[in-house]
Amino acid sequence: MGRVLVVDDDPALLRALRIGLTALGHEVLVTRSGEEGLSQAARWAPEVVVLDLGLPGIDGFEVCRRLRQWSDIPVLVLSAAGAEEQKVTALDGGADDFVTKPFGMAELGARVRAVLRRQQMVGAQAGSSRLEIGQLAIDLDAREAWLAGRHVELTARELDFLAYLARHAGKVCTHRMLLEQIWGPGYATEVHYLRVYASRLRRKLGDDSGEMLHTVPGIGYQLLDPALRCRQP
Repeated sequence: MGRVLVVDDDPALLRALRIGLTALGHEVLVTRSGEEGLSQAARWAPEVVVLDLGLPGIDGFEVCRRLRQWSDIPVLVLSAAGAEEQKVTALDGGADDFVTKPFGMAELGARVRAVLRRQQMVGAQAGSSRLEIGQLAIDLDAREAWLAGRHVELTARELDFLAYLARHAGKVCTHRMLLEQIWGPGYATEVHYLRVYASRLRRKLGDDSGEMLHTVPGIGYQLLDPALRCRQP
């Protein structure tokens, strides 16, 4: 388990999260403002930050932006139901995933475990030209991919799309992130490109149901290991 910093201005929710996450085996520190959250992130070196967006003073968006100036600590944001634009803004600003309020402790615990696993995987693959997510393997130097040992024929752009998702496996990558990184800044609104390429990749990966290349409606895509996936509700 890991060290979890929770930043929220609701005392009742903080108390519940501290009790619930501690019961799941995590070491938990809670703070009630964005300023204090940034300070504790620097001093305590958490492994995950659970961050409410609607904070007084420095809000969650600004906290995430400042964190990303000096740290790659995974950030799991808490957002209101239906606040799709806020989720996209937070993810574009560097957040790793989101949980929609109201949520259950089991869901939050699963999301925290998922970002911890992802961080460990990224650390293990740092500097490597090979990415592995479940049965999927991508050789970045050879620009080739395999699934369960079977070679997958991909075009250059399909491989770029898949490789970007693999580098951020488990993380929700927004439409804008994907389009700007793969096609360039001038394509930031061409969402139909993503639908076409996602459909092609699913067909080639035998993933018609989206178990691996998962769509987050209105927001973006995730590459998941079907055996360990934490699907969006």
